[in-house]
Amino acid sequence: MRVDEGFGGIVPALSATQIIDTISDIDDLADFEVIEFGQLPGPHMTPDIMFSLSKQIKSFVLREDIDGIIVTHGTDTLEETAYFLDCTVQTEKPIIVIGAMRNSSEPDWDGPRNLRDALILAGSKEAIGYGVLLCLGDTINAASEATKTDTNQLNTFASFDFGPIGRLVNGTVMMYRKPVRREFFEVKQLPGNIPLLKCYAGMDAMLIECALEHGVSGIVIEAFGVGNVPPPVFYALKKAVEQGIPTVLTSRCPVGRIEHIYAYEGAGKHLYDAGIIFADYLNGQKARIKLIAAIGAGYDMQRIRNSFEWA
Repeated sequence: MRVDEGFGGIVPALSATQIIDTISDIDDLADFEVIEFGQLPGPHMTPDIMFSLSKQIKSFVLREDIDGIIVTHGTDTLEETAYFLDCTVQTEKPIIVIGAMRNSSEPDWDGPRNLRDALILAGSKEAIGYGVLLCLGDTINAASEATKTDTNQLNTFASFDFGPIGRLVNGTVMMYRKPVRREFFEVKQLPGNIPLLKCYAGMDAMLIECALEHGVSGIVIEAFGVGNVPPPVFYALKKAVEQGIPTVLTSRCPVGRIEHIYAYEGAGKHLYDAGIIFADYLNGQKARIKLIAAIGAGYDMQRIRNSFEWA
């Protein structure tokens, strides 16, 4: 990105080659090949585009002359693309997804530093077998765990529940642990629309009923706390399951898992007994990506539940 006075703001501008050229010692770090996939801002990403990117990366990981892959991406939807790749590309080779919180017109643009770190990480033996990784601000996070936490800060991506899996210290890769849980889906075809809804005080059934009327392929809803919803929402979700719509519950809280321990009307126990799928530690946007992948792989309701629920 950079400031364009003609547009009156910040827009996509630099090519991959121009970004590469900002790193003076890049030829000492790796032999690299540049692929111009697109110049899309984060909000323009869609599951269809992620699917196309996944297919292209699958062809790259089969090449013996490629040791790792780096994807540059807008930070707004970076975690969703990274998690889609983690769910759909089965390889031991490092796949690193990076972005920048400053644009290239700013003196403290963080893009070149993040790219330099990603080159080191993608070529390191330490990153083999960790799945898709995010590498920004010297911190390494698992794509299955990290989320954007701040609208402006350079260290915006974090794993609230489990912490980072590693760091880059003076150009040295230090890995602390493996991702907590990963799963691969052989996606054949993307499903239709899957909305992501969020509970709020006094929420009724309108949005869920609207989704069902539009023939959605699945529903993801962020519940209160440990996994509870208003009574009208419960009955609408129950209706969705009865119609064969995979319905996934997560929490609107940024930390912690959901459980079925409360038993009042609309509480977790009744949701679980009605067939609502519990997403454990996944946030709403990641649960939606996983549901897209599971349905796209042809999973039935029970197999989808098994892929989401740890125990």
